[in-house]
Formats: sequence, C-alpha cells, structure tokens
Amino acid sequence: MKINYPDGRIFNSPSKPSLSTSSAKKKLIFGDRGMTLEEEINESNKYYRSHEIAVIYKKPTPIQIVKVDYPKRSRAVIKEAYFRQASTTDYNGVYNGYYVDFEAKETKNKNTFPLKNFHQHQIDHLRMCQKQGGICFVIIKYVTLKRYFIMPADDLFKHWDAQEKGAKSIQLNDIITCSIEIKANYDPTLPYINAVQQLIESGKEKK
Repeated sequence: MKINYPDGRIFNSPSKPSLSTSSAKKKLIFGDRGMTLEEEINESNKYYRSHEIAVIYKKPTPIQIVKVDYPKRSRAVIKEAYFRQASTTDYNGVYNGYYVDFEAKETKNKNTFPLKNFHQHQIDHLRMCQKQGGICFVIIKYVTLKRYFIMPADDLFKHWDAQEKGAKSIQLNDIITCSIEIKANYDPTLPYINAVQQLIESGKEKK
C-alpha cells in the first residue's frame, strides 16, 4: 500500500534494523537526504513549533491569479499568474520573545557566494526589521560542500554596501569568519535556533 505524507512525499517503509544500529542509521538517513535548504528549514520549523521552542513560518508569496482552467470539476489548474509585489525575506516568526526574520540562500559554488542572489528590497527589509530590534540574518547553504552558515545581517550589509566599489561576491573564508556554522541533524533537521541563541547572547544583533 502506498502512503503519502501530507506534503505529498511518498513514505517508504524501511526494513527493521537491529536495535544496536537503528539510531546511527536514522541519523544517516535524515542527515543527508538531498533536500533543498527550504525543505530542511521547513521541517526544522515544524519541529520547533511542535516542541514549543519557536513559532516561525515561511512567508507566502503574494500572487495574482489571472487565468485558471478546470479540466475536471474537482481540479483547477493555474495557467497564468504574476507577482503582486516584490517579496521580502523567506521566513519570520518569534523565538523566546524575539522577532526573527531571515533569508535562506543556497549555492553550488565552493569558494564564493554571489551577492546577486540577494535583492535590494530584501536588504532594505532586513535593515528595517533590525532597527526595530529584530534578530536578522541569512542562512547560507553550500550544497556541494554540505556546509551551513548563519550570517548576521550586519555582516551581510557590509558586503552588500561594499560591492559598489569592490567584489560582487563573498569569499567562503569571510563567511566562515563572521558566521556561525551549523550541522545537519535529525531532530531538528537544521538546528539553526541554536545559532540564533548565540547571536542573542553575543550581542551581534543589536537592538
């Protein structure tokens, strides 16, 4: 019998491993599933909400539907649509009394991260949120290297502002220096809240 998760993914029933190796195999399966960064964050957010650690969601993209076809009465297919306005950042919510707002980006590059992956309105949005006391940052995933970094918004702003006269990308070494590196895990899939707590305690995100 085929069983689907609520989000449409197919559930494959695993064979029963021995008790001595089940925990290690579970971490291997869930720690390297080839998921996109968005999927990893979404699953992590589900864990944080269910355990009452944080309430963070992916922001919906405002879309205006123009044309819809109905091949079947119970099914509608969107044929044409457009964005109502430029989107801001990917995620926002609340953690331990702090407003959290961040963007999620991934790259297949090994040594650099192109600044063109960001847009001016996203930078402006992060600046405004930070001025109001929000915890703002970007999660960067190096897909090929399988490395994840939490870069504080202040450091992103420095590189963004400097690109007019300097480099159009951020070097990996610079990201390592100013960011908090996190590792993919099982529960949650991506423990980024630990890094958020470090930002709060270190005062890197100033009110």
